[in-house]
Amino acid sequence: MRGYIRRRGERSYSVAVSTGRDPTSGKYRYLWEGVRGTRKDAERRLSELLSQVDNGTVIRPSKTTLAEYLETWLREYVWAELAPRTAEGYELVVRRHLMPALGQIALTGLKPEHIQRYQSEKLSCGRADGKGGLSPRTVRHHYMALHAALERAVKMGLVVRNAADAVSPPRFQRHQWQSLSEFGVGSVLEAARGTPYYVLFYQALYTGMRRSELLALRWCDVDLVLGRIQVTRSLHQLRGGEVVIRSPKSERSRRPVSLPPSAIAVFQEERERQRRERAALGLELNEDDLIFADLEGRPLRPDTVTHAWVKLVRRIGLRGIRLHDARHTHASLMLKQGVHPKIVQERLGHASIQVTLDTYSHVVPGLQEAAAAGFDKMISTSATKEAAESRY
Repeated sequence: MRGYIRRRGERSYSVAVSTGRDPTSGKYRYLWEGVRGTRKDAERRLSELLSQVDNGTVIRPSKTTLAEYLETWLREYVWAELAPRTAEGYELVVRRHLMPALGQIALTGLKPEHIQRYQSEKLSCGRADGKGGLSPRTVRHHYMALHAALERAVKMGLVVRNAADAVSPPRFQRHQWQSLSEFGVGSVLEAARGTPYYVLFYQALYTGMRRSELLALRWCDVDLVLGRIQVTRSLHQLRGGEVVIRSPKSERSRRPVSLPPSAIAVFQEERERQRRERAALGLELNEDDLIFADLEGRPLRPDTVTHAWVKLVRRIGLRGIRLHDARHTHASLMLKQGVHPKIVQERLGHASIQVTLDTYSHVVPGLQEAAAAGFDKMISTSATKEAAESRY
C-alpha cells in the first residue's frame, strides 16, 4: 500500500505514504503527517505527498526549528550576500520579532495559518486592547523578511513550498515622494553655496546617484576629461556607528554616469580647492582619497549629510523634501525633457526599466501626450510639405 489515511479525532487525520524499503532492514519506510480539517483535506494532502514521492521532491519532517534555520540564514546568506544596512534590518526583524513568536515551530511544520496569526497579533486590530500594535508597513517588512528566508529554504530543498506564499502581507499607504521644479533646484543650490555640502548636493541633483554611492566616491572614480563617474562602491553606516564601504547591491548599480558640463566644472573647482587645503597642511591629494570627506580623509556620516539637507530645505521653505528626493527630481526632470526611460533607468541603476516606469508612472502619461502630439505634428508637417511640392 503506497499510502493511507487514519482518523485521529473529530477534525484531525494522519496521512502516511510509503517512501520505499529501508536498505538495511528491508522494511517499508513511511512518512507521517498530521492534517487538520475534513477527510477531503486529508485526501488532497495524501495526493500531494504521493506526487512528491514520485517526483523525488518529498521532504522528511525535520527537527530543525525555524529559529535554528533563521540563524543559519542570517549567517550564511544575509550577511554574506546582502548590503550591510539590508542585512542589519533583516537581523533586527528576525531576532526581535520572528524568532520569539515563531522560532519554536519546526521549519517543515510552519503553516500559512501561523504566519497569518502572527500578522494579526502584530497589527493593532489583532490585539485584545486594540493598542500597541505595529503599523501595516512595519508588519509588511516582517513578512518580506520571512518570505525571503523561506524562499531560500525552498531553493535549498529544506521545504517543499513557501508557506508565506499563501498569506497576503498587510497593505499600507506608500510614501508620496516629492520632486523639485527647475526653480526649486536652483533655490536649493543657491542656499547650499558656501556650505561644506554644496558639491555633494549639486552632484546628487545633477546625477541622480544614491547618497551611499556619492559618499563612497573617490577621485579615481571620476573622469573629468570624459565627464563620467564610474559607480563601483557604496558607503553605509551601521547602527553601532561602524562605517562600511562595499560593492553596490546589484550589477545594475555598478554603472557609468555621464556628467553635464556644469557638474564637471563643479568637480574641477572642488578638486583644486582640496589640493590647496592639503598643500597648506603639507599633504597631497591622492586618487584613492574620498571626494566627500573631512580634512583627515574620514568619510562623511550619512545621517549628518541628511540632517544638513533637511535644515537647508526647511530654511528656504521647502519642507517635506528629503535628500532622496534629489534622486527623484533628477529622474523626473529628465523624463519631462523627453529622455528615454531606458536611459533614466541606466543612470539611476534600477534593476529593470519596469522599476523606473512604476516609480515615475505619474510622469509617463504626460510624456505619452507629448509624444502623441509630436507624432501628429510630424505627420501633418510632412503632408503639408508633400502637398506644397506637388504644386510645382
